[in-house]
Formats: sequence, C-alpha cells, structure tokens
Amino acid sequence: MTAHLQEETLNPILRSFDHVLSQLSSASPAGKATYQGRMLDTIKRLLKHPDGLAALEPRIAELEQAGIFDGTDWAVPSSLVPGMVGNTLRMAEPRTVVLECISLLRFLSVAQGAQSRPGLPTDHARHFLAQVLAMNLDRILGAHHEAARVKAGELDHAVDALLKHILASVGTEGILGQLVDEVWRVLRQRPIQVDHVKSMILQIALAMNGDGQSFSASDTRLGADRLISALFGPTEMCREDPGLPAYLDRLAAADTGSLQAEASGMARAMHDTGLVSDYHAAFLRFVMESGQSHLVSDALGLSSTGLDSFRCYQALVQQLIHVAVRPGCAQAALGIALMLERGILYSPPIAPSLWRLLGSRLTAACEASLTSAFGSEATPHQRLVAGVMMLLGQPLGIGQGNNPTCQSARALSMWALNDPDYLLWLLAQVSSNDRIIMHFEGQPLDSALLPAGLALHTPLDADPVSVVLVPHLDRIYAEMGRLVAGRGEDPHRWINPELHGWWVGRDFHIAVDITTGKLTAYDQFIRDFHVAYHPLHNGNEPVIHPQPAGIAVTDSQGTFLGWHAISIIRVALDQSGVMRVYFFNPNNDSGQDWGHGIVVSTQGNGERLGEASLPFEQFASRLYIFHDDGLKVASEVPVDEAQIATIRDLALNSWARERQ
Repeated sequence: MTAHLQEETLNPILRSFDHVLSQLSSASPAGKATYQGRMLDTIKRLLKHPDGLAALEPRIAELEQAGIFDGTDWAVPSSLVPGMVGNTLRMAEPRTVVLECISLLRFLSVAQGAQSRPGLPTDHARHFLAQVLAMNLDRILGAHHEAARVKAGELDHAVDALLKHILASVGTEGILGQLVDEVWRVLRQRPIQVDHVKSMILQIALAMNGDGQSFSASDTRLGADRLISALFGPTEMCREDPGLPAYLDRLAAADTGSLQAEASGMARAMHDTGLVSDYHAAFLRFVMESGQSHLVSDALGLSSTGLDSFRCYQALVQQLIHVAVRPGCAQAALGIALMLERGILYSPPIAPSLWRLLGSRLTAACEASLTSAFGSEATPHQRLVAGVMMLLGQPLGIGQGNNPTCQSARALSMWALNDPDYLLWLLAQVSSNDRIIMHFEGQPLDSALLPAGLALHTPLDADPVSVVLVPHLDRIYAEMGRLVAGRGEDPHRWINPELHGWWVGRDFHIAVDITTGKLTAYDQFIRDFHVAYHPLHNGNEPVIHPQPAGIAVTDSQGTFLGWHAISIIRVALDQSGVMRVYFFNPNNDSGQDWGHGIVVSTQGNGERLGEASLPFEQFASRLYIFHDDGLKVASEVPVDEAQIATIRDLALNSWARERQ
C-alpha cells in the first residue's frame, strides 16, 4: 500500500474517530457505555491500519478525558496487574483487547512524560510496561506456537506491533533481568500453579538464544541458567534436553553410581526452585519400575522426618507416585515430598483416605471439569490425585486465579493445613456424588440443590482440587450468606466458623458499621487486635489454628479497592526484632504494594514457604475483621496510645479516609 493510499484510507477512520470522541465526551454518565462501544469499534479499525498506531498515540489523553475507561476495570491504572495483560490480549473479545491496548498506550504516554496522571508516577508506568513486555516476550520475539497461529485473532498483528512499539520506546535494558527476578520472586512463594512461570522461563530461554539479548548482571544470568536447567536439564544425563525417550535409554544403561547422582541432582533442582522437570517424573517412574525404589527417597530429597514417613507408608507413597507423577503432572513430586516432610500420614485417617482416593472412580461431571481445565495429557483421575498431593504438600500455595472465590481458596488452604482428612472427605463426596453436604447452624446445605454463587462458571485457571471443589463450596458460601442476610451484622460473624471449622474463634471483631460503612470504635478494635494476637499483649500465646480475617485492600497509592479474605498464620519477631504478622493471601502472588510504604513481603523476613508478612502495625492498619477465641484476659501490658495513633493514621490516610 502506497503512502498516498494509506493516507486516503486513514482519514475517514480519523474523521469517524473525532466524531465519536466528541459524542463520548459530551455524553451523560448513563450514556457513556453506548459511545464507549462505538469508540472501541472505531479504534479497532484504527489499530488494524498500518499508520493507525501512530495516529492513535497522541490522542490517548483526549480519550481518557472523554471517559473511555469510565466504569471499567481500567479506570484506576494503579490497580492493574501486569500479569493479566497477556491473557487479555490473547483471549478476550475484540473490544476488551482494544481497551487493553489503549491502557498500554496510556502507560507509555506517562512513562515518556507526555502525559501526567495523578496516582500513576512515571517510574510506576515504566515498571508496569517492563513487566508486561517481559511476560509477553514470545510475541515480541515472534515465538508463537502453532496453536496460537491457528487461533490467531483479527487484532493479533496489531497487538504484536503495539508491543514492539512499546519495547522500542522503553528499551530492552533490564527487561530480561526483570523477568528473571520476577520468576524467582514468585517461585519463592512455592505456588501450586506454575504453568505461567514455566511459560516465562521458556521465553527467557528463547530470548537468551536470540541475538542481542543480554543481562546487565552476571548473577541474573546465573539465576536464569538455574531456572532453565531446573526445567529442561536438571542433571548430567539430561543436561542438553535430549528428550524423554533418549533419557530413558541413558538411565537403562547407567550404573548404580550414576543413578544415585541423578537422584540427588533431581532433588536439588526441585527444592532449589520449586519446579519439577518432566525428566524428574520419568526418573521416579523408571527407578520404581526397574526395582530400584530405594532411590525414590533420594530423588524426593527427604530429610530424616520425611524419610521415616516414607518408610512407614512406602507402598502408599509408591502408588501415589505411580498414579500422579508423570510428564505433564511432574509437580506432584514436590507435593509428595513436602507432604511427607509434614508428617501428616501419621494422622490415622489420612492414609486410608488417600487409598480411597486412589481407588475412586470420578463422576462424569468431575471428569469433564478436569478435562476442560487441563486437557487430556493425563487422565482426570491422575490430575486429581496430583492436585491433592500438591495441596497437601503446599497448603499455602493455593491461589484463586482470576476468580471471585477468595473465601473458597482460603477454606481449602486452611483444611489442607489444619484438617486434611476433612478436605479428603469433601473431595470424596464430590468425586462420588457431585455434591457436598455441609451444615449451617444445624441445617443441612446440599450444594447440588443450591443456585450458583460468585463463581458463575467452573474455574479453569485453578489447581485440580479447586476445579472440582470450588463450585460447590462457592454455592454453599453464598447460601450461608442468604441465610444470615437479615441479621443486621456482617455475615462472616456466623459464616466463618460454620464454613471453616470449630477452631475459628467465636468472638468477632469488625472495624466498620455494617449499615453505614463508617468506622466504629476503631481505637478499641485496634486494642482488641493487640490483646488477641500480639505476643507482648496476650501473654505470649501463639496462634494455635490459622484464623480467618478480612482486610481492606488498597493499591500502591493507598486507595481502597475492596474487601478480601486472608488467614492469619502466626505472629512472631523476625530476625531484625520486628514483630510481624505472617498470613496467607489466597492470590497466586502475595507480594503487593498497599501504599504509603506498606509493601507485603514474601521472603527475607522470616517467611515460611507461601507466607506473606507485614510489621504488626502495618498489617493492623489494613485489617477490618478478625476472630478471637475469647480465652484472653485483659492485657497486663497496655497498648501504647502512640501505637494506636500510628495505626489509626495509616488507616485514615488510605481505606478509611471516607469512613470517619
């Protein structure tokens, strides 16, 4: 297309753009949605034009002022998550893809200083774009897989062009290094769901093999090599990623010393990164099938605790490996190792419950849900057993994905941590009868007879246990809410103990009035939280069972975003002498910036795998609901008024600003 012809085809689109922009700008709040749709359709035509991106970029500020983002998830840019951009660009319907593209251009405008936006500093915009680019390197490098090419949408070329334009504007410096750091940060939380992490590592490997891609620091290069080798070549015999058939041939010809070295190398790579290679799964199956099962414990990297558990339940563990650990489900090996280290098999109901799981036949509905979520590389039964192993080994690694089901994810985590035989009983109900029956204040609730809750569809971006259980748990949770809706108080006062278990404290504390949403007796709320959980004010009593709590989530500017369910795991001094609250956040990534210097830590401050933490006063400033067992007496050490004032000020300057 000649330059003259391009201009002729572009001008009508721009005239239409300007006309609809004027309508959008002058529309009433109620009428915005209509003109937003027309505007997005026009921008779609613009993006598909060879010169459209250059014409659109200088108009971004006008678009935002006209209200293109009003009433959408993109209205508050500081609350957007870089990790979600890629899926939106790949899988969303065209108008949503266009909206995401406009949002990226807005970030680019701020990053380059062409636009100033309150709540979106230049460095934050640049950091956001760097993360988006790092997580979508495959599109920038042209490394689309065949399925992506077959399913290419009408805007794919436009999106690729946009990402390359952003890369040219932001620069490549630090992108790969930032991606490596991001992968390590996520993996240190030991999430159950690691497919997106594996995808990022693949992109790192492709970029390192490409031209012109380098790291600014040697330690970053070393970190990248460790990640890549953990997936594609964790040991000497598979260092160059020869493929599973060739690797099995090498194992068959190996001597005892070489096999021992392989077992140790596999375990070292697994526990170092939290990733399990398909070669590791192949090795475990080979040594069991070849009569060398004495190497299994070495390949799992067991300590004396795990080794004792393995020896006591060797037949069960080997059957779990036989069913669950295979290429495509390799992460189950880490779950089994960590489950053995927890010693939960010594609890009398666990082993027979797992034998029941191994022998179960899933209903057609369960099989369909698991196949929809994970495909047919492994059978639904194998997927489910693998998922149970991962959850029992990593109870703080479960995430809700992009689903409104934090209550259900928290419940699964608490049961896996505190009451695993109950979790296995719930799973047996669903896998056999497609229902869960729970009781609320003596009344049976049958999930098969209840309407849908918050999750309108089976969660596909979740672990196998969540895929099977969450739809049922969500319906029961919603029904409990309906049953207490008229009581005039926050429903979690009654729901949390009934849903999660007897160990949830029956004394209930809330910082806001349920009818007005305003703060109520907030200083006393803070004081009560100290008496319930702070070791210096509760007689040094530890947290006995994980306790559900509610937080007011804020963005990096301290702006209130909504309420969120978490669980308090423990309260303790870190290595620097700072009293911290260690908690479980049922997101796939707990490291978050809640504004005003409150940045959630996931490592380096005494956190155990899967825990997040904050200094006590920072955590308290975002807390709005907690439970207490009611056994505490009045504190012998009064809570300092200055401490209460500090917490109050942090709250009033953020989520509670409009609640005084």
